[in-house]
Amino acid sequence: MNFCSDNVTAISPEILTALANVNRGAAMPYGEDECTKRLNTKFAELFETEVIVFPVATGTAANALALSTIAPPFGAVYCHQAAHINVDECGAPEFYTGGAKLVTLPGSNGKLSAQDLAKVIALSGIGVVHHVQPAAISITQATEAGTVYSKSEVEQIAEVALTYNLSLHMDGARFANAIARLGCSPADITWRCGVDVLCFGATKNGAMAAEAVIFFDRNKAATFSYRRKRSGHLFSKMRFLSAQLEAYITNDLWLKNAANANIMADKLATELTNLPGVELCYPVAANEVFIQLPEVVIAGLIADGFQFYRWQGEHSTVVRLVTAFDTTDESVDALIKAAYVHSASVARSSL
Repeated sequence: MNFCSDNVTAISPEILTALANVNRGAAMPYGEDECTKRLNTKFAELFETEVIVFPVATGTAANALALSTIAPPFGAVYCHQAAHINVDECGAPEFYTGGAKLVTLPGSNGKLSAQDLAKVIALSGIGVVHHVQPAAISITQATEAGTVYSKSEVEQIAEVALTYNLSLHMDGARFANAIARLGCSPADITWRCGVDVLCFGATKNGAMAAEAVIFFDRNKAATFSYRRKRSGHLFSKMRFLSAQLEAYITNDLWLKNAANANIMADKLATELTNLPGVELCYPVAANEVFIQLPEVVIAGLIADGFQFYRWQGEHSTVVRLVTAFDTTDESVDALIKAAYVHSASVARSSL
C-alpha cells in the first residue's frame, strides 16, 4: 500500500542473511576486515577494470564526499536543477567541498544536455579570478524524473568534461534500475563513457544502509579516505556495510531486485494511463512513475489507505509512485483496481 519511496522497504533477505553471517566473532575495525578488503576485487570484476571502493552508509555522504575530492572550494559543480545534490542534501555538497558552488541547469526529462553544458561552461569565466572555476559535472543515473541517460548521452557529457578538464561524477542511487533498463554492462555506462567517480547505491534497492563510492581514476581517490574519516563516515565496524555491498552484487541480486521494481513501475504506468484524464509526466524508465491523476482518484486512493507523494505541493494532482525490489503484483493490482473504481465513479456521476 506504500508507494511513497523505495526507502520504505524492508531489507532484502539475501542481505539480511549476509549481515547475520558476518555477525560472528571478531574482525579488525575501520575497513581492515576481510569482507571490506574483498570489495575492490569484487567491484573490479563487476566493472571490468581496477577500481577503488569506499563504503559509506548514506547517499548524501557518498555524493558530498565524492564531490569534495574533485571540486575545490572555489570550484563550480554543474548539475540538473532537480538533482538530489541540489534539492535534497541540505547543502552537504557545499559543506564538504568547503564552499564549491552548485551551478544548476534545466533539462527535459530530468537530464542535462551536453550542448547546454558546453554553452554555460564556455561563458563561465575560466581563468577569471572573480568567478568560480569549472571543476566537475554531476549527473544522476537514473534521474530524479525516473528517466535514464543513454550511453551516447553520457559520452557526449563526458566529452564536454574532457574538453574543459572537468571531472565527471555520477549519482547512482538508482544505478541498478538504470542498468536493468539499459541492459548494458556497468562498465559501458560509466568509465568507458568517461565517468570518473560513481556513487553506487544499494539502500534503495534492498540494503539496510550501504552505498559504495567507486573511483575509476585512482588519482582522484587520493584524499577520499581522509575526508571520509574527518567527516565521521569511517565506520569502526565497517564489515557490516561491506557485507551488504558484497551480498548485493553477488549472483546479480542488485539487478534482480531492480528488474522487479522496474517491471512493477511499467505495469502501473501502462494500466493507469488507460484511465481518462491520466497523463504521464515523464517516460518511465526506472522505478518511479510521475503521473497526473484526477483529484477524485487521488483522494479515493488516499482514503483507501494507499500512500504516495503529491509532487508539486499539497494540492497538486501530480503524484509520484515508487516501486521497489519487494513490490508485488498483488499490491500493484490493488492500486490499479482502486484507481479504476474511483475513475468509474467520476464517469457515473457525470451521467
